Amino acid sequence: MMELRPYAAGDEDAVVELWQRCALTRPWNDPRKDIQRKLTTQAELFLVGILDGRLAATIMAGYDGHRGWVNYLAVDPAHRGKGHGGALMRRVEALLAARGCPKLNIQVRADNRDVLQFYRKIGYLTDDAVSLGKRLIAD
Repeated sequence: MMELRPYAAGDEDAVVELWQRCALTRPWNDPRKDIQRKLTTQAELFLVGILDGRLAATIMAGYDGHRGWVNYLAVDPAHRGKGHGGALMRRVEALLAARGCPKLNIQVRADNRDVLQFYRKIGYLTDDAVSLGKRLIAD
């Protein structure tokens, strides 16, 4: 059984290492800056999963008053396919619903077929929308 708890300061190195193993990091997003930024707003929606005493999963969520968002859902490749990703999503969905969040949005890279299949399996559908972005701070 995976223990879910809020992120703690001592988790940073293990979180970054996990995100790198899961190929979630990109050169234009400094993961340590992403962590620090998240800790300034709704830090309680940044959760980690612990298995056998080791950090094995993460999820970072937020609610802007209109939509909820999920970023950095990661499960250690050695522990995938055991329901941990679904457990993280259910916890975040419950936390967001308790805040009155009517809809949760997730952005997935179009070529990440395995992740798209995971989200479809747990009830997420493709929205008829185009995601746009503009970098305001260069990392």
